[in-house]
Order: sequence, then structure tokens, then C-alpha cells
Amino acid sequence: MEQQRENTDQKKNYSKREYSYSSFVRSFTLPDSANAEGIEAAYTDGVLKIDIAKREEAKAVRRQIEIK
Repeated sequence: MEQQRENTDQKKNYSKREYSYSSFVRSFTLPDSANAEGIEAAYTDGVLKIDIAKREEAKAVRRQIEIK
């Protein structure tokens, strides 16, 4: 007895897309020169932009570098 198999698999065209929906948390410590009330954030087109304002005392501190 002879068995014969016929393979009729054709190429299958398909696309696979994976999406991940999860939360993301990042934290950091602000320097003492930061003004906590002057923080602004915006999330646009997948980019998070954070503006951290300086305190007035920190703005007054200037350094002068002498060039010889």
C-alpha cells in the first residue's frame, strides 16, 4: 500500500501589527533653583514637553569667566 500526500499550501500574504498600550512613569528630582509653581507641560504628537521655570533668586546669580 502506498500513501501519497499532496501539499496544497500556497503562499499566504498577511501583515502583523502589534500595539502595546500600557502606562509609563518617570520621576526625577528638581533642583532647588526650580520654581514648582512655574512648571508647564504639553503632550503633542507623542512628545512630552516640560518647561521648568527658575526662581528669581537663581536668575540673579551670574558667573563671570575671565579670559586671558
